[in-house]
Amino acid sequence: MTPAAHMLLPRLRYLLLLCPLPAVAQPPPGYYDPAMGLSGETLKAALHDIISPHTVQQYGSLWSYFPQTDARQNGTVWDIYSDVPDGTPPYTYTFGTDQCGQYDSEGDCYNREHSVPQGWFNGEYPMYSDLHHMYPVDGFVNNKRGELPYGEVGATDWVSQNNTRTGSSTTPGYNGTVCEPIDAYKGDLARTYFYMVVRYSDVAAGWSSPMFAAGELTIWAENQLLAWHLADPVSPKETARNNAIYGIQQNRNPFIDHPEWVQSLWGPTAGIHAEAGTQRAWWVYDGHLYGPEPAGAVPVVLYDATGRQVWEGSFRTQGLALPEGLGPGLLRVGSTTLRFIR
Repeated sequence: MTPAAHMLLPRLRYLLLLCPLPAVAQPPPGYYDPAMGLSGETLKAALHDIISPHTVQQYGSLWSYFPQTDARQNGTVWDIYSDVPDGTPPYTYTFGTDQCGQYDSEGDCYNREHSVPQGWFNGEYPMYSDLHHMYPVDGFVNNKRGELPYGEVGATDWVSQNNTRTGSSTTPGYNGTVCEPIDAYKGDLARTYFYMVVRYSDVAAGWSSPMFAAGELTIWAENQLLAWHLADPVSPKETARNNAIYGIQQNRNPFIDHPEWVQSLWGPTAGIHAEAGTQRAWWVYDGHLYGPEPAGAVPVVLYDATGRQVWEGSFRTQGLALPEGLGPGLLRVGSTTLRFIR
């Protein structure tokens, strides 16, 4: 090596540290082929089959994966609860060195945040360690959020240093206490929730929370997350994170790769089921439920927009009368969930 080349070596190493390697874990050819051209429930079923199951990691191993999934360009932790886009974060964390531990205030250490709180699914695997909804965030802010649903805050109870806040909800359909992240990450979290609904569609009916009912998003949560998704499009951060998680779990968040599929599943016409041959879908008309002739009694459960069960019955013949005076909600007929507006 010449003296000149030797003098350049430290500089080259420095440049390599500043330039992250390109993502190498794009979906393989044909990964989404079974979902192409579909919409509604058939699209949801196809996506579930594509991204399920995944390679399940142990919860304790997540610390070692965060440097791959959630690192800033300078190598520090990318914390969505402390980041200040186009500005200077109030504090930053070093992977490993600053992981929690004990904390007394904001800026002490970073923790593992279940964006879909573990209490909602009873802390069960594989949800418990699914990296697609796990984020490294400030431990104190994580504790302040607790198991609050995400929503828009009116009267504020508490505000973090980057303006993540908790307080009373102004989202139509829900008036409880919520946590509102900053605008830059609302779309990220919305697409995280859309992933969780599809990935765990076979078990989500048993989840208990203000944002889920009958295996689906409650109406208020669906409307809120859809608005966040549209207002905050997919970012390079999300794409890089999706690629990294695919390299670890071998599954992807399809709503990052194909954000248009959000409208196909939760847009204004997503609840309209096309007829397939002579098989008729379930539908509600003039306050009555119609559908295929049942071989026996089919259980029917009605939820309001907040996910509260308000009525149950059995479908035995055409034109089952539903209760009067209900607003938007979810109707669970056997294993099928319908969204409706009254």
